[in-house]
Amino acid sequence: MFSMQTFEPNTIFYTPDALNQRGRQILQQYAQAIAQPVRQHNRLPALDMGHYKAKSDVLVLGKLKTLTCKWSGRSADYIAPSLANGCFGGCAYCYVDRHKPINPISLFTNVEEIFEAVDRHVTTLPWRKEPNQTDAVYYTYDVGCNSDASVDATIADSIRYAVDFFRDHPRAKGTFATKFVNRDLLQYDPQGKTRIRFSLMPANISRLVDVRTDAIEKRIEAIADFWKAGYEVHLNFSPIIVYGGKQWREDYRDLFIQLDRILPPAVKEQMQCEVIFLTHNRGQHEANLDINPKAETLLWTPTLQEDKQSQMGGYNIRYEHRMKSKMIEIFEQLHQQTIPWCNIRYIF
Repeated sequence: MFSMQTFEPNTIFYTPDALNQRGRQILQQYAQAIAQPVRQHNRLPALDMGHYKAKSDVLVLGKLKTLTCKWSGRSADYIAPSLANGCFGGCAYCYVDRHKPINPISLFTNVEEIFEAVDRHVTTLPWRKEPNQTDAVYYTYDVGCNSDASVDATIADSIRYAVDFFRDHPRAKGTFATKFVNRDLLQYDPQGKTRIRFSLMPANISRLVDVRTDAIEKRIEAIADFWKAGYEVHLNFSPIIVYGGKQWREDYRDLFIQLDRILPPAVKEQMQCEVIFLTHNRGQHEANLDINPKAETLLWTPTLQEDKQSQMGGYNIRYEHRMKSKMIEIFEQLHQQTIPWCNIRYIF
């Protein structure tokens, strides 16, 4: 399933209210794992293990209590209640990991309640929808903001449930970004009502910062297959990391040329993308000096960056706003020169 290794936890923490039929099935699926009850899914015992080992060896099962759909307006109209939190991968810039020093996958088993909340939410919205950049017809809901749905689908049926829900819903459409190629998803039946956004960056940089994810070449090769299986497929150029003077733009030119060469015309006709320049975090930078110091030579470049206090109260760092405006202009020009068939939905 994964290019580097398969997720096989040896410890599962669970809250008793997570042991519905789905929760019990997951425990049976990983019968070799030690199962240990906890009172709260986000209050675990001290884990005497490293960052990556926790992601490989530990699974948490919980029941999501906060069933709120949040406005986005970027990747989707709304962010659906989380199906999971955390990921097998260890991307050096991941915003989910910023809030927990050790962050194993936490999977929420009350999937039916989560989508009942989505259904209640979308039925309160005006219909028909006013077309916008997220979609011309349907209200879109992101189901993978805090995890990677391709990974989640190897653990439970939550992503299949999501694909079925959106396929059959008259007003809603699902979406998620991914850095993995899970070909089991090709057996689902989305009928154009789930949008997968494959995350891409230059392969040489991805190998350094996209730790334990599938190779960029593998992601690109999968795009046409997912489109043929009935998914709407978009691209997620995120994060854009600026490095090496003009080298970053040359690497993106090569990536765009590769896409233009490989993708079939029918895939290009429906293709759109989103573009997000890097925002990094001071605490994550300090942690990465132990976890992945080579990545920090790319992510932490104070001469190009300025402080930004996030809405969550953390201290982040982003490209200095005047420089960033020029970087965006350069990216847009390069994009237009090489892959003009790929509309940019939003860029910041």
